[in-house]
Amino acid sequence: MDKVDYKKELKHLYKPSPLKIEFRDIPKMNFLMIDGTGDPNTSLAYKEAIEALFTLSYTLKFMIKKGESGIDYGVMPLEGLWRVDDMSKFDPNKKDDWKWTALIMQPEVVTDELVTRATEEVRKKKNPKALSKIRFETFTEGKAAQTLHIGPFSEEGPTIKKVHDFIIDNGYKLSGKHHEIYLSDIRRAAPEKWKTIIRQPCN
Repeated sequence: MDKVDYKKELKHLYKPSPLKIEFRDIPKMNFLMIDGTGDPNTSLAYKEAIEALFTLSYTLKFMIKKGESGIDYGVMPLEGLWRVDDMSKFDPNKKDDWKWTALIMQPEVVTDELVTRATEEVRKKKNPKALSKIRFETFTEGKAAQTLHIGPFSEEGPTIKKVHDFIIDNGYKLSGKHHEIYLSDIRRAAPEKWKTIIRQPCN
């Protein structure tokens, strides 16, 4: 069986243009999630969350590939939901105030039972510190505006403002949590080439 590329199948959600902002209706999808607080650049909890999420996601991938369905797929990118208690005061530069949810989308073939089995396998082999904090949940975002930011995370501010202005200029209000999807491997790519989807729900 050919490898399934969900980023390609969901191109309208995971491959936006950096040249424009567009509205999208984000469907219900399943995610592995971990919640936390603080600056992701300095937070040990955030680093541990990412390690646990990817370890479990890859374990699920190989478990499914070796299972009855034999489906092979690429693990989806890391995503982040960012918020403060008063979202009208959300400041991209005040990261210490942030509350976050780190998450990775899972294909429909992933079930609660598989997540339980994979979690036990990970616990026996690696047991990352944040493993017990992972939850498997459905997340529905609905209408949102999004675009692609190219460059370091520290320069996202103007892009975020453009997305917010686009929403307001089209007669909508911001709702939900600031959403980012990290398409680049920052360990390998130069910061000026990092690709991050900036998404903001609205109503």
